[in-house]
Amino acid sequence: MFFLIRRIKNHHYWFRDIVELNNLWKSSNVNLNRGNINNFNWSKYSTQTELSLPDKNIKKYIQSISEAYKTTIQKKNPEFTSIIEIQEVSYLLRHRCEVEESINNLIELGNQDEEMKKLGKEEYTEYCNILEKIDEELLEIIADNLGRDPCRDIIFEITAGIGGQEAMLFTADLCKMYAGYFSYIGFTYDVTEINEDSEGGIRHASFFVSGERAFELLRHEGGVHRVQRNPTTDKSGRIHTSTVSVVVLPQPTDIEINITPKDLKIETMRSSAPGGQNVNKTESAVRVTHLPTGVAIEAQTQRSQIQNKSLALQKLRAKLYDMELKDQKENTASMKKKQRGMSQRNEKIRTYNFNQDRITDHRLTDGTMHNLKGFLDGGEELKILQERLQKKLQLQLLHEAIEKCK
Repeated sequence: MFFLIRRIKNHHYWFRDIVELNNLWKSSNVNLNRGNINNFNWSKYSTQTELSLPDKNIKKYIQSISEAYKTTIQKKNPEFTSIIEIQEVSYLLRHRCEVEESINNLIELGNQDEEMKKLGKEEYTEYCNILEKIDEELLEIIADNLGRDPCRDIIFEITAGIGGQEAMLFTADLCKMYAGYFSYIGFTYDVTEINEDSEGGIRHASFFVSGERAFELLRHEGGVHRVQRNPTTDKSGRIHTSTVSVVVLPQPTDIEINITPKDLKIETMRSSAPGGQNVNKTESAVRVTHLPTGVAIEAQTQRSQIQNKSLALQKLRAKLYDMELKDQKENTASMKKKQRGMSQRNEKIRTYNFNQDRITDHRLTDGTMHNLKGFLDGGEELKILQERLQKKLQLQLLHEAIEKCK
């Protein structure tokens, strides 16, 4: 049994409000069964171990999030706001604040009374262990929520690269693998474009794929895929190396332009447009500035201020729509260029070696697997690999966030 010790501001004494924290944890749906609190050890947790960062940097990151939760700083830091809005994170932060309060009260009580300091020593240790436990749970949940993408509609392109006929034959193999994989994970797909040759190869194929978080899962396939095998078209028996590029693009979303009054600066002035004395003598002209983007639109052709304001807002909405559309096109073009590269053999993200029955994903330190035939069926092996790549991305994002905060 642990004790929460609170100070009553209007009195000069302390009292103990006895609370069974174990019951609190049981009702919280937080997984605390990874080990005994009294024997807590940071090193046994995978996220902490894989980050390979000093404890002080990680603790500072967690403390910054905790402070953002307690103060208005979350309104100034969109990164922390999105983290705090996660339900599990918010719940843990609330209990973290309660434990911190109890620790601070114990320290203050011990500074005033040496006897109470001795009595509270065990409780202090227990609270510190609980605090570290909460911090590790926070780290796990935050990591699991990084790198998420709700986009469910994507364009999935497969194009033969270097290697001539062999590259086109392997493009056909990958088309078959991915079509099987889309079905295996419950995604729907349509072949929107296919360019075949007379030998059974495919120069280029394009799929429209739809499914829950499709881009989040399939984006890891974007890049140059290298194949090494003895071509059926070559009787010399030498190993031939060729490439296929895969491009994964999120389907452009319907652009919604939401303009809120707090994002606008509206100024009135006298019009300089033709239209008679009324137009020039009254402040009917309107300038609307969109503060987040700095875009300013003026309207002065109408006779009244209300009409000009309405016109300026219409022009502003059209301008913001055009900017967003241009940004989407630029991002898509950049993503496509980055994934496709030059289709050079040394740009590969993954190698398929038929002679060694091996698949190696070069983005993972231990990314070699075997059973190439099973992998090309597009089933569980590919799904496991993509989950590992997603985990690596999440750890990388968490690492960057912690380093930025130190």
